[in-house]
Amino acid sequence: MHDGSSDNDTTLSDPALRVREAAVARGLDIEIRESPRAGSLEEAAAARGITPADIVKTLVVKGKGDQYYFALVPGDRAISWGKLRGVVGVNKLRMPEPHLALEATGYERGTIVPLGSTTDWPVFADERMVGKRISMGAGVHDYSLSVDADALLAAYGATIADITDPIDGIRGNLPKE
Repeated sequence: MHDGSSDNDTTLSDPALRVREAAVARGLDIEIRESPRAGSLEEAAAARGITPADIVKTLVVKGKGDQYYFALVPGDRAISWGKLRGVVGVNKLRMPEPHLALEATGYERGTIVPLGSTTDWPVFADERMVGKRISMGAGVHDYSLSVDADALLAAYGATIADITDPIDGIRGNLPKE
C-alpha cells in the first residue's frame, strides 16, 4: 500500500492520506483497500468477507453549539438516541446537516472516520465492536479501512457503552448465495 510520501499518488485522495497519516501517528495498523459501493449492507459485508456487524459506521453527532461527537455503530445496529444522550450526559443530540458534518470533520457523509478528522471529537463506541477486526470508512468514497477495534478505541480514548439498538430485518450472517 502506498505510504503517502509521493506527490504523484493517483490511487488515494488527500482525505485517505490524512487517514493513513493519523493511523501512523497513533500507532495503528490499518489496511486501506478499494471498496466499490454496494447496494446493501449485506452486499458490502459479503464483498469484504465479513459480517454486517463488522462494518462500523462512524456517525458525527451534533451537540450544543459547536460541540460534536463521533458515534461508532456496528452495521447491523442503529444509534439509540436515549442511550447515547445518557452516556454523553446531554439532553439533546442530533445528526447535523451534511455541510456541518463536512465542516466538523473534513469528510463527506459516508466517508467519515475519526482517523484524520480535522478535529478530534470525543468518540463513543458501541460495546459490541470490542474484540473485533472492523471495517469502516477511509475518508473517501469507494475505499474502506480495516483496523483492530480495541486498538482504535484505545488510541482515541473512546467511551465504550451500549449506545445502539438492533435494526429489524438485518441478518448477522452473510448471504448463502
